[in-house]
Amino acid sequence: MDILVVRHAIAEERETFAKRNPDDDQRPLTKKGIERMRDGARGLKALVESVDLIAHSPLVRAQQTAEILHKSFAPAPLLEVPELAPGAGPANVTAWLTAEEAETLCIVGHEPDLSELVAWLVCGRSEGFVDLKKGGACLLGSQGQPGQGRCFLRWALPPRQLRLLGRH
Repeated sequence: MDILVVRHAIAEERETFAKRNPDDDQRPLTKKGIERMRDGARGLKALVESVDLIAHSPLVRAQQTAEILHKSFAPAPLLEVPELAPGAGPANVTAWLTAEEAETLCIVGHEPDLSELVAWLVCGRSEGFVDLKKGGACLLGSQGQPGQGRCFLRWALPPRQLRLLGRH
């Protein structure tokens, strides 16, 4: 299984949004975030031919990012996964991953949770070593089912490089 790990794109500033809506889960992407993620999605498509499923956290900004990715990776279905919400923990995400039967799976979530998940899957501990910027991504591989310390890092790219790939 390959796991494409994507951090949500640039969202509205927390403090600015809170003045209009106290529910941070509803905080959306900015126009700039949407535009940059579209370029980044094209870059991801240049690196990853197809995905079987695009899973995202229940938060609006992750859902919107997943919808942008869906345009590049259709017909891969979109799925809201509570285990991808902030604070769920790498063990819960790993349990969900092992139940999925996909060759290539894309997950969209949040920091620091995604960095902790990558570290958990690659090194067996949750101290992050990959810094995923907003709209950045990495690709993990595994022989068989993913699990604690059972994956390897294929690549990790910041959003700027993904956007550059998407323009060529």
